[in-house]
Amino acid sequence: MAPHHHNIRRISTVALGIIFLLLVLAETPQATRAAVWVSKVDPWVLETAKDQGETEFLVYLTTQADLSGAANLPTKAAKGQYVYERLTAVAAQTQPALLKSLDEAQTAYQPFWIANMIWVRGDEALIQSLARRPDVAHLYANPAVRGVDPAPLTLEDITGIDAIEWNINKVNAPAVWAAGYTGQGIVIGGQDTGYDWDHPALKNHYRGWNGAIANHNYNWHDAIHVSGSSCGADSPFPCDDHYHGTHTMGTMVGDDGGSNQIGMAPGAKWIGCRNMNSGVGTPATYAECYQWFIAPTDLNGQNPDTTQAPDVINNSWGCPVSEGCTDPNVLLTVVNNVRAAGIVTVHSAGNDGSSCSSINTPAAIYDASFTVGSTDINDNIASSSSRGPVTVDGSGRPKPDISAPGVSVRSSIPGTGYTSLSGTSMAGPHVAGLVALLLSARPDLAGQVDQIEALITGTAVPRTTTQTCGGVPGSQIPNNTYGWGRIDAWAALTAAQTPQLHLLKQASATAVAAGDILTYTLTLTQSNSIVPITNAILADTLPTGTNFITATLPYTQTGEAFTWSVASLAEGEVWETQLVVQIPADTTEQWVENSRYGARADGITAVTGPAIVTPINPRYQEFIPLSLKESGQ
Repeated sequence: MAPHHHNIRRISTVALGIIFLLLVLAETPQATRAAVWVSKVDPWVLETAKDQGETEFLVYLTTQADLSGAANLPTKAAKGQYVYERLTAVAAQTQPALLKSLDEAQTAYQPFWIANMIWVRGDEALIQSLARRPDVAHLYANPAVRGVDPAPLTLEDITGIDAIEWNINKVNAPAVWAAGYTGQGIVIGGQDTGYDWDHPALKNHYRGWNGAIANHNYNWHDAIHVSGSSCGADSPFPCDDHYHGTHTMGTMVGDDGGSNQIGMAPGAKWIGCRNMNSGVGTPATYAECYQWFIAPTDLNGQNPDTTQAPDVINNSWGCPVSEGCTDPNVLLTVVNNVRAAGIVTVHSAGNDGSSCSSINTPAAIYDASFTVGSTDINDNIASSSSRGPVTVDGSGRPKPDISAPGVSVRSSIPGTGYTSLSGTSMAGPHVAGLVALLLSARPDLAGQVDQIEALITGTAVPRTTTQTCGGVPGSQIPNNTYGWGRIDAWAALTAAQTPQLHLLKQASATAVAAGDILTYTLTLTQSNSIVPITNAILADTLPTGTNFITATLPYTQTGEAFTWSVASLAEGEVWETQLVVQIPADTTEQWVENSRYGARADGITAVTGPAIVTPINPRYQEFIPLSLKESGQ
């Protein structure tokens, strides 16, 4: 009987094990599902909902628009319309089911298309319900956050203030004005605490003022829909309930026609959006302004028009972790989409001090943002100016991109007055103004964000430091303190207007045999000059050991040298010539080399290219490395 009792115990043990396993399997999916939905929600959202009963948050949908096609479009207008149409189409296709559920829940919400997202106010039950949906990617926090406040002035700052705007002179803006470029024809956008539009230094530069009548449609938007400040809710005209925005706009375009020439681009026009309520905004209000800038609307929020979009936007604000922005990517898609629309987004680096990786808040941390540090009258970095690299998102991204004056910057404040403030909030507007200056000289660059930023960084005054951040020595350019250096408007303009010749030479074959025909094609293009270059000349020389067959007509031949000329060459125009030769049937050469060719034009340094080497005997060439041939061995 003993064996029988033993088998009973074994069967019982197995049965219990199976039952336990079934229980685990039954429970695991639910636990896993819970873990999945919780992982889709910022902790701040859950914590505030628990503490306050309900909270507000941004619901990002799983489907987001693919805007990669915008990069290949030639103009800012084409980019803007394409981006608008793609973004609104994706929102229209994917949001209805979610909006219906929000209507049924009788909760407050606001849909967006700048990114495929919806602002929602709700409780824990709604949060869990939304996070469990497969069409929802993430619920981001939407806390009230302060803008980038100016750093306090020191006694040394105050005693250094005088009537001369040192900062405008420092970056050589007056030299650009003297050349005839003041920002005319260009539109600057600003999202900030609002703007005192009829300030003497700003009124005549506001796009909504024609000198007699104000029209705020397409020129002003208020993203603050609640009362609580002197501007109230949904102000129908530009209003500043703080002072910060009016000061930043003054540095961009300010000029009262008299002694207060405070702006970088006094010939530009400005439009504005209030994204903060008494200096406090949210990711939703920032996103709403970004959205409006892509396709400005009338005062009723209707009839969006991408042709009214600005060329550049200044952003002197930040969203710190300390105030609830626990996810650094909350505005990443938004800013990427604005850049795809061909709009330069200038962003202040922040005033969190000299420690490394103190650039840590949206949207200054993003690659798509053109991030600006602050310098003083001696081109030294301000002690308060935040440093890179960006580590809050794990990227290690170098920042800032560039620097500009930001210490004791005198500009306009609400009313009719002026004052001097310090901070990266004051530095950023210089860069936005510089973008306007460049585009007034080179309107063909509108929408070409990469090229515009490259002109500014490539001509900056290099600045170094003893500080090493992110393993990058401060002696290196760029570095994580100054970026590429302090902006220089005149140098940027000069670079933008200097024609560049681009010469390319190609052979029709990579290898030839004795008796073969070989065609060389010379291609010349020019960039950086909206004025055609004149008297361009291409020159080529008959390779040694070859016979001349023909060439593009008309040409001039002097011995073995051939030249072609054209009276003018517009930017982007392609000029092509050909030289056709034959390899002698009895050649004993191992390769044919064409190394004497080049191009020049009036006032432009001649350019040449590398030698074009074509093997005559490919089988033999396999045993003789090209490097040995080029060295003469």
